[in-house]
Amino acid sequence: MPLRNRVSRLPVTRRPSPGVSLNAIRIASSGGPEVLRFEDVPTPAPGAGQVLLRVEAVGLNYVEVYQRTGLYKVSYPLVPGGEAAGPVESVGPGVTGFAPGDRIATVNAIGAYAEYALVPADRAVKLPDGISTRQGAAAMLQGLTAHYLTTSTFALAAGHSCLVHAAAGGMGLLLCQLGKRVGARVIGTTSSEEKAALARAAGASDVILYTEQDFAVEVKRLTGGVGVNVVYDSVGRTTFLAGLTCLVPRGMMVLYGQSSGPVEPFDPQILNQRGSLYLTRPSLPHYIATREELLRRSNDLFGWIAGGSLDVRIGAEFPLARTADAHRALEARRTTGKVLIIP
Repeated sequence: MPLRNRVSRLPVTRRPSPGVSLNAIRIASSGGPEVLRFEDVPTPAPGAGQVLLRVEAVGLNYVEVYQRTGLYKVSYPLVPGGEAAGPVESVGPGVTGFAPGDRIATVNAIGAYAEYALVPADRAVKLPDGISTRQGAAAMLQGLTAHYLTTSTFALAAGHSCLVHAAAGGMGLLLCQLGKRVGARVIGTTSSEEKAALARAAGASDVILYTEQDFAVEVKRLTGGVGVNVVYDSVGRTTFLAGLTCLVPRGMMVLYGQSSGPVEPFDPQILNQRGSLYLTRPSLPHYIATREELLRRSNDLFGWIAGGSLDVRIGAEFPLARTADAHRALEARRTTGKVLIIP
C-alpha cells in the first residue's frame, strides 16, 4: 500500500453544538499503535481565553508517539495532538483579536486528533493569505523548532558547518534549507539514496548513508579532520556519543529528540575530553514562552514560506480513522517530510 494517502473526499463538516459527539482518536492506556481508537467524544466548548478550532489538518509529531508509548507521562484517557490548523469556529469569554472564520495555526491545541479542538487564544497565530491550513499544520512545530535551533540555540552563519541527522525527515529538510539559506555547510545523514536526494535538494552539500557508512568517520573525512561546529541530533541513543566525536573544540551538541530512545547516562567529563564541548537539550516551549517571541518566529517562518525561500514538504496524509497507520509509518522511518492527519 503506498505511503501517500491523499484524502480525495472529505465528509461534510458537522457543526458542533452542546452535547453532540464528534469523531476523535482516543488513547485509553499506553501501548502500540493499536491503542489509538477512533471514537466519538463530546463536543468541546471554549472557555475563558480559548477559541474552538475546526480542525482541517493535524501535524503528526514524535511527541505523540512518546505519549502513546508511555515514554512521556500523560494522563489517560487522552485525545492527543497539539499541532493543528483550520478556521476558528467560536471564541470564549474575554478573547480579543480572533473571530469566527479566522484561519489559525497552533502547536498548543488541546486534543487535536479530532474534528474540533480547543486552543488557548494567546497560543494561536493567524495564517497569512497564501498559506494554506495544510501548510500551517505542517510548518508550525517543526518550522518553529528549526527557527530557534538555527537562530538562537546555535546561530548558524556563513562559514559554519553542521551535521543534521535524519536529514530527509520533516525537521531535517527544514534544517538543511535554513543552513543553506545563511551560507553554512550542511552535512546530512539518511538511510537511503532516495532520502539522500531529498536532503541534497534541500541544501545538504554532503549526505552520509548511515546504513552503509560510519557517519562519525565520514564527517571527519569530509571536513579534513576538523569536524563541525554543531550537531543537530533528533535521534538520541544510537547517534549521541558518536556525534560528540564529530564536533570541533567548543562545538555544540544540540540534542532535540530521541527517536531511537533516550540517551543513556554518561560522564560529563567526556565533554571536556572532546574539546570543552557544549551540550543542550532544548524544547520549543522555552523558545516561544512569550507571545511576542511566538509571533516573531512565526512571522519569520510564514514570510519565508510565502516568499519561496523555505519549502515545507508534506510527505503523506492519512485520514483521522487511520491515525494508527500514520504512527506505524513514522516509527518505521518510512516517511519523508511532514506527515499530516486529516479529520
